Amino acid sequence: MPAHTGAESGAEPAATPAAKDTSSRMSRVGPRLRELRLAQGLTLVQVAGAAGVTKGFLSLAERGKASVSVPTLLRICDAVGTSIAALFDYPDQDVVRSGIGAPLEMGGIGIEEFLLTPAEETHVQVMRTVLSPGGGSGGAYALEAETVFAYLVRGSLELTVDGAVRHLGAGDSTTFSARLEHGWTNPGEIEAEVLWSIAPALPRHVTKLRPNR
Repeated sequence: MPAHTGAESGAEPAATPAAKDTSSRMSRVGPRLRELRLAQGLTLVQVAGAAGVTKGFLSLAERGKASVSVPTLLRICDAVGTSIAALFDYPDQDVVRSGIGAPLEMGGIGIEEFLLTPAEETHVQVMRTVLSPGGGSGGAYALEAETVFAYLVRGSLELTVDGAVRHLGAGDSTTFSARLEHGWTNPGEIEAEVLWSIAPALPRHVTKLRPNR
């Protein structure tokens, strides 16, 4: 089942310049998407049209010079024929120290993320997200998984699941179907930190596409 991105479908996010930190960059994922696009024989125009963004925005994203919302990144992945998990870096150590893990770029605005589970773990995937005030997913999306569990370590989180808003404070947790449209933001004035558990782990696959000439 492909990822669905209802709230932003057909919309293009603002081409926000990359900040000095990694929270709004596509420095790892962008070049990988470009490599996959070229390997598939797809043009910028083809992928941009399928993803609902402009050629210019996609070019910036591929060069790591634009921030991309989670829904938009998932649409770009669909257009290129890859799952987002195929673009991840994964921890290569037995013990992940201090929750740092592998830097993760899954889209979003004003966030810094880390993947805490290794590539060979297929039953569950755990991510740590630090959100600046006002940071978040940038829209609603669904995932190729069954269940999402969220635990708020600190700060506050506004999570919308299937149109219903859930407010989380430090120490709160919630569980919902990964296939429901969901989005999230930090409504507070201080950083928020969230641990996400996704079960099963997001699939890692690349599909050979036939370019539309």
